[in-house]
Amino acid sequence: MILTEFLNQTFLNNRVLDYAVSLGVLVGAAIIIKITDLIVIARMKKLAEKTANQFDDRLVEAIDKKIVPLLYLGAVYLSIQNLNVVPLAHKAINIAGAIILTYLTAKFILSLAVYSVESYWKKRGGADSSQNTAYRGILTILKLVVWVLALVVLLDNFGVKISALVAGLGIGGLALAFAAQKVLGDLFSYFSIFFDRPFEIGDFVIVGEFQGTVEHIGIKSTRIRSLGGEQLIFANTDLTNSRLRNYKRMINRRVVFKIGVTYGTPAAKVKEIPAMVAEIIKGISGAIFDRAHFASYGDFSLNFEIVYYVEGGDYLKYMDIQQAINLAIKEAFAKKKIDFAYPTQTLFVNKK
Repeated sequence: MILTEFLNQTFLNNRVLDYAVSLGVLVGAAIIIKITDLIVIARMKKLAEKTANQFDDRLVEAIDKKIVPLLYLGAVYLSIQNLNVVPLAHKAINIAGAIILTYLTAKFILSLAVYSVESYWKKRGGADSSQNTAYRGILTILKLVVWVLALVVLLDNFGVKISALVAGLGIGGLALAFAAQKVLGDLFSYFSIFFDRPFEIGDFVIVGEFQGTVEHIGIKSTRIRSLGGEQLIFANTDLTNSRLRNYKRMINRRVVFKIGVTYGTPAAKVKEIPAMVAEIIKGISGAIFDRAHFASYGDFSLNFEIVYYVEGGDYLKYMDIQQAINLAIKEAFAKKKIDFAYPTQTLFVNKK
């Protein structure tokens, strides 16, 4: 009897029994969630550890850190449903719940999205992601998009007319797009550079008549340090629309050069020159001989065309090899008494 009277006593428009039921629902739900976390989530972690794919590990981790707290939030919300709460407090609870729900959901999506971008970057052989400007820029834009969408969803739950807002933003965005189409073009080109990666920081590239080493890849522009020392700044759109040569990724450099000897060189020595040049090139480390031919008759010389390959794309290595070949050819020609041709003109005088 006394217990019944106590349970029927009213505080803040609710009986003690109602508070007890709410507390029981909260404790019961919390126990169920905790048991689920200890058994199901732990089991999922063990299964994820057995697979070679790391995505499932990140997914389970995100569920444990972001989704489980949402379940506790749901337990709190469920436990107070049978209580009579003043409208203002009820509204405050709904607002707080919506904010927390939106925040945790956005964090869950971001966790998986960031991991996907990071995995893609590493898979493509990207440099240290923490120091890479392109990587950080992509993450910044990704986070901005997710949080803006989260804000739109939250405003919609609060009763804001999103359709009118989006329509207004659409008209304004269209006007802004026309005004800033160059900037947007550079932004999309930045995404193209990030995902397709035609070049990276440190690559030596040639764009038209300009050449240099890539120093910085930004959202709007890319900076290249030229051989002369000055910094060249290209809009990203210019780079994606240009025929760009990336020498950093050169596997073998094909080299073609010509030499000319005088017309007075005996035929026997002319026949020896291709084999002589081939032997010289084959004896130089890092050079791969391709061919050497007596190619043509010039105005004042017998012309030979030589082709060989240099392993790798290092320009300094190529010049060192070419210098060694030139010196060796000059020494060999001097021993054989073969003269290099130079521009000459012969005048024939007819004596009467």
